[in-house]
Amino acid sequence: MTVAALRVVEHNATYYRRTWRGSVVLTFLSPVLFLAAMGLGLGGMIDRAAPGVLSGVSYAAFLAPGLLAAQAMNTGTFESTYPIMSRILWRRTYHAVLATPLSVRDLLVGELAWISLRLLMMAAAFLAVMLLFGVVRSPLVVLAVPAAVLTGLAFAACVTAFTATQTNDSGFSSLFRFVITPLFLFSGTFFPIERLPELLRPVAYLTPLYHGVSLTRGLSLGTLDPTGAAIDAAVLAAYAVGGAIAARITLGRALVK
Repeated sequence: MTVAALRVVEHNATYYRRTWRGSVVLTFLSPVLFLAAMGLGLGGMIDRAAPGVLSGVSYAAFLAPGLLAAQAMNTGTFESTYPIMSRILWRRTYHAVLATPLSVRDLLVGELAWISLRLLMMAAAFLAVMLLFGVVRSPLVVLAVPAAVLTGLAFAACVTAFTATQTNDSGFSSLFRFVITPLFLFSGTFFPIERLPELLRPVAYLTPLYHGVSLTRGLSLGTLDPTGAAIDAAVLAAYAVGGAIAARITLGRALVK
């Protein structure tokens, strides 16, 4: 990362110093509520009704790493929608930045680096909650934090490219309704992909969230397959790199006339 890109990170960190309290509360509260309601509440019913259905793993232990990856998706997506659009259209921060020696590339690298830091904070907090609930089954779970960061970054890069093409925020409703929510529900977060109809499974396998869930779950449960993990990481990295290349193009078109 260049010094110029670090200036973008510094700008976002300075702004975040004024708003971090609210986000920290939500960062811890969200996994607590999800794991309490879905993991212990619903999960307790599933464990009693169908013991052993998840190969001897409790539903809470199965669910938690999937929620970690899903939360990374949500964080990466949100951080690359309204905040990015605000700096392009409403506050026009990027136009002011480009009046300095910084380039569009510096802006993009700095923004993605800042989003990675936000993802790191979220993932670390989520892991702390998982440990508190006692749903971790392997010491490899510490690697689920960088896996979650990579998952969120895969979404952030692609969504940043999309955001730079928008002239208002109406497209975000469609993004969350028709892309993010279906991925949240049908990418293996709440149940194994094998329970999906056969025609839908290949679609799920192509999504970045499926690979994020697969990677974090394998690390948390100690069931990691090295070949499968390498494929998961490669797919996520491909989405992140491809999204970053696309974002460089769309941001350039939006900011440089």
